[in-house]
Amino acid sequence: MKSFFFTILLITITTHAHYAQLSDLARLEYTYFPQRESDNSFQRLRALVRMPLKLNKKGAYLVPGFEYRNINFDYEDRPIPSFSVTNLDNFNSYDLTLGYTYKIKEDLRFAAKSGVLIASNFEDRNITNDDILYSGGVFLIKDKTEEGQAKKPWRLIVGLQYSTKAGRPFPLPIVNYYKKIHPKWAYGLGVPKTNIKYFPSPTNQLQAFATLDGFFANIQNNKTIPNRNGIGTETAASISMTIALAGLGYEHCFTEHLIFYVYAGFTIINDIRLRDEDQEDVFTINDKNSLYMRGGLKFKI
Repeated sequence: MKSFFFTILLITITTHAHYAQLSDLARLEYTYFPQRESDNSFQRLRALVRMPLKLNKKGAYLVPGFEYRNINFDYEDRPIPSFSVTNLDNFNSYDLTLGYTYKIKEDLRFAAKSGVLIASNFEDRNITNDDILYSGGVFLIKDKTEEGQAKKPWRLIVGLQYSTKAGRPFPLPIVNYYKKIHPKWAYGLGVPKTNIKYFPSPTNQLQAFATLDGFFANIQNNKTIPNRNGIGTETAASISMTIALAGLGYEHCFTEHLIFYVYAGFTIINDIRLRDEDQEDVFTINDKNSLYMRGGLKFKI
């Protein structure tokens, strides 16, 4: 059951990275996640670029994209049982995606996306099969947010997402619903993010949110660590962070397309672990709920 729960969160987070900001053409973001009751910390730098290529006058687009993430763990606490954290402090991921979308009718759009994610500590300075994650998804988008389409603009996204790293032979469903209920208020329901937004002015936005975040990366040259009961050893083949958090966010529009944003919250679930080849827990790095901060710039359609 624990492995299945991790599978669902892994695909959901992957979907979030691949799909939740489809309107983003570029993004530069920094995340800082200190660990409560610990001197450990997590930092992430993320850069994303997408280039929509118009195929025809009927609203069909091909959308190649690239995302880079650098993840840095600062281990200040001594692991118990004790083992070396050499080559467990820095991970990189490279995500190549290709999307395709077209209009079925004026307010209904089909979208499909495939991707190759390479995520590892790259200890051997090369790429292995275990570093590679393949994913794909199909989505329907019912969009009533254009001016004049609806008295209270809304959008519904439904779809299916599949990932090879999850190790499950079936895709998982994705559902997200957005509605603007007042000129100054809107809400979104779904996974990976649920929020309520307030617009005090045309260039500023406040929100309360609950969302998921995380990462997954292969460990080249699997690390052998002492068993938790002190008898024998276990093998760590990958590292993962899966968190659920709630908090507040602020966005400021410098222009119609260029936006500064900052989010701060506190985790509800904090799961940072080393895992074996079956994605079962080997060692818990940290599971104390903690402060979370993220901010950056994005350029949107």
